Amino acid sequence: MEAVQRSAGDGPLGRKLVEENQRRQRLRQMHVASPQSTRIFTISNQKGGVGKTSTSVNIAVALAKHGQNVLVIDNDPQGNASTALGVPHSSEVDSVYDVLVDEMPLKDVVVPSTESERLFVAPATIDLAGAEIELVSMVAREQRLSRAIAQYQEDREESGLERLDYIFIDCPPSLGLLTINAFVAATEVLIPIQCEYYALEGLSQLLNNIQMIQKHLNPVLQVSTIMLTMYDGRTNLASQVAEEVRTHFPDQVLETMIPRSVRISEAPSYQQSVINYDPQSTGALAYLEAAAEIASRTEVVS
Repeated sequence: MEAVQRSAGDGPLGRKLVEENQRRQRLRQMHVASPQSTRIFTISNQKGGVGKTSTSVNIAVALAKHGQNVLVIDNDPQGNASTALGVPHSSEVDSVYDVLVDEMPLKDVVVPSTESERLFVAPATIDLAGAEIELVSMVAREQRLSRAIAQYQEDREESGLERLDYIFIDCPPSLGLLTINAFVAATEVLIPIQCEYYALEGLSQLLNNIQMIQKHLNPVLQVSTIMLTMYDGRTNLASQVAEEVRTHFPDQVLETMIPRSVRISEAPSYQQSVINYDPQSTGALAYLEAAAEIASRTEVVS
């Protein structure tokens, strides 16, 4: 009987279970320190379907689980991040649209998420789709989100609330005024790249656009983090893509890769992050590790 148990533990599934248990044990023992000042990330990739919103939602929840105070700003008219974080975003709800177009204070828009007591959300409604056109004729159209965030931080301080440790801005997959506002408001860019064919397609254009933002609007912006998503270790292609991205961006790519996972895809339909939907899944484990790795890089990027 013992021989049978040993042989089961020595198989691929047994080794995987042992490895995951070891990873969970390391996470339980890990202390995630808060950054010295608020880190503001724009999650961006002009290529759709790369796990951009999943990254925004799950990294934010993971950091909140690690004891950080986090705000997610849903800057995408589809409102998928709002849905995944359990926040209402019908057209009657005050949203990021009201902040950008009508200069409503961000504090009047931000609501707590059901995912964690340390997580807050500024929701997006479909009205945001019209903001691209309405912002064109407005004064300081590129700085409106940046100014709203700065005022929100002051409002929190005056109210005696704890400082935010992280702000994540989820963007649409295009370079319009919504995305430009996010780039101007942020200090860091997190780029999710899927481990599939054409992974680097469009990336050079995105980097060129970021350089233009750095030159003309936000000199402190930097691409600090690249996350490999949808990784399938069973395929040679995924390994080749991961190696290629690491070769091009050795300092920015996280060691942690997000696996291709049915659980990650299912979670938003239940208005949850994968971390709360299935805490024992490999996807939840990967996002918790990635969040801890991002937090550990504070000294490098500050």
